[in-house]
Amino acid sequence: MRIGLISDTHGLLRPEAVRALDGVAQIIHAGDVGGPEVIEALRSIAPVQAVRGNNDRDAWARALPLRLALDMAGVQILVLHDLNELGSEPQIHGYRVVVTGHSHKPLVLERNGTLFVNPGSAGPRRFNLPITVGYLTLAEGSASAEIRNLS
Repeated sequence: MRIGLISDTHGLLRPEAVRALDGVAQIIHAGDVGGPEVIEALRSIAPVQAVRGNNDRDAWARALPLRLALDMAGVQILVLHDLNELGSEPQIHGYRVVVTGHSHKPLVLERNGTLFVNPGSAGPRRFNLPITVGYLTLAEGSASAEIRNLS
């Protein structure tokens, strides 16, 4: 199962991000969506799971949770916007994958049996950071991730 990962769109869903996510089974948006139209556009590609980011403050965003605990293909996934709000080590809670956003910096890092993934930012460019999305591949209880540069 291939999951598309996107974050920090801040109301801008780039055509290249839409093309990059085409064909995924599901999409996870790790917050700072920027508006309901972004989620609706993503839903035209695949089912969407999204969390609220620190900039998602309008009335529409109240429906988005701050955290999501997902079980996809037998893999426990925790989604939250800011990694700094994680608290204790995630493997204690049984999460194999933690997906975050916020920093706009793409990251794939395995630590103590947990895969940490930040797809970076697919929205407005911040500083000299790349425009990116990510992919999470799940198979038989295992997980791997990659980042795709759209710049």
